[in-house]
Amino acid sequence: MSRAGSPDIHVEGVADLRVAVVAAQWHDEIMKGLVEGALRALHDAKIEEPTVVRVPGTFELPVAARALAERGYQAIVALGVVVRGDTPHFDYVCQAATYGLTQVAVTTGVPIGFGVLTCDTVDQAHARAGLEGSREDKGYEAAMAAIATVKALRTVAEPWH
Repeated sequence: MSRAGSPDIHVEGVADLRVAVVAAQWHDEIMKGLVEGALRALHDAKIEEPTVVRVPGTFELPVAARALAERGYQAIVALGVVVRGDTPHFDYVCQAATYGLTQVAVTTGVPIGFGVLTCDTVDQAHARAGLEGSREDKGYEAAMAAIATVKALRTVAEPWH
C-alpha cells in the first residue's frame, strides 16, 4: 500500500458544483471512513451541500450513479468495499462495479471518483479507509479526483459547429 506517485490534488473554484456521493452499506466501519473522507474533501473544496445516497452494496453503485448523472449531478463519488472471500463472488462484483461505473462516466460525461476498495482482507480495507490508523484516505482521494476532472474539463473549449 504505497502512495508513491500519488498526486496531491487540491481543487479551488468548484463551489458551484452539484456533487453526489453514492456509497454502499456493506462493511459499516470502513464505509464510515470512506464517506467521511469524501465529505471532508468536498468541504475543503467549498462544496457545502453534496447529496449522499446509500445503496445496499457495491454492485448497486453503477445504477445509482447513472440515475444521479441523469438528474444533473456534475460529479459523482462512488464508494464501496469488497473483501475477497472463498468464492468467485468477489471477482464478479468487482468487475461489475468497475465496468458499470466506467460505462456511466463514459456514456454520460459525468466524472466519477472511483472509491471502491477491492481488498483481500478487512485489514487492507481499513488501511485505505481514512480511519484513525489508516495509511490512506481513498474516500478523500476519490472525491478530489471527481471534482478535479470536472475542473479540468471546464478548461477544454466547446467544439466548433
